[in-house]
Amino acid sequence: MKRKRSQNYYLIWLMLGAIAFCLYLGGYQPQKIEAQEVRAQSVEVATSTWKYAAFPIENFQGYTSGFGYRIHPVTGEKQFHNGLDLAAPLGSYVRNWWAGQVIELSDDTNCGTLVKIQSGNWQHVYCHLMGHVETTAEGRYLIDRNGGIQLWLGQIIPSGERIARVGMTGRTTGPHLHWGLTYKDSYVDPALVLAEMNVQS
Repeated sequence: MKRKRSQNYYLIWLMLGAIAFCLYLGGYQPQKIEAQEVRAQSVEVATSTWKYAAFPIENFQGYTSGFGYRIHPVTGEKQFHNGLDLAAPLGSYVRNWWAGQVIELSDDTNCGTLVKIQSGNWQHVYCHLMGHVETTAEGRYLIDRNGGIQLWLGQIIPSGERIARVGMTGRTTGPHLHWGLTYKDSYVDPALVLAEMNVQS
């Protein structure tokens, strides 16, 4: 009887362990997609069409801060940097990476003046831009009069079109574009996407 009871306890512990393991796997949400997963998981943006994507900035000078944990240049704290910073002279034009719809315009966050675009399962955000956001009876839009930019919320934007200019709005130490990407709500390292684009070019 004692041996049977110990066997029952063993089976219960085994079942609990299996359930815990399944819950762990089911609840795991990756924050970063590796290069091979960019190929495998991009249903809306297949690898055969990367050549239609556009590099997101003109007058590119270099990468100033990559994706991942870093010491924040303003606060000095260790923080997760969820995009890629691309340096360019103040006023350089920013181009839309992939054809899609403008789903957010803002000018009151640490990101400064920003544009967010939805392209299927992908979202791409552009931060620290010139100009500001206005709201009228016709709708909400980003305006940069000196740069000839007027971008409306809900507008459909083709790949490669100029959507803004590099500014210094929000929390920044110099002129650059912060470019962020998510795929199905998970952050993706934009450098991996640029590498895939280069392979297809």
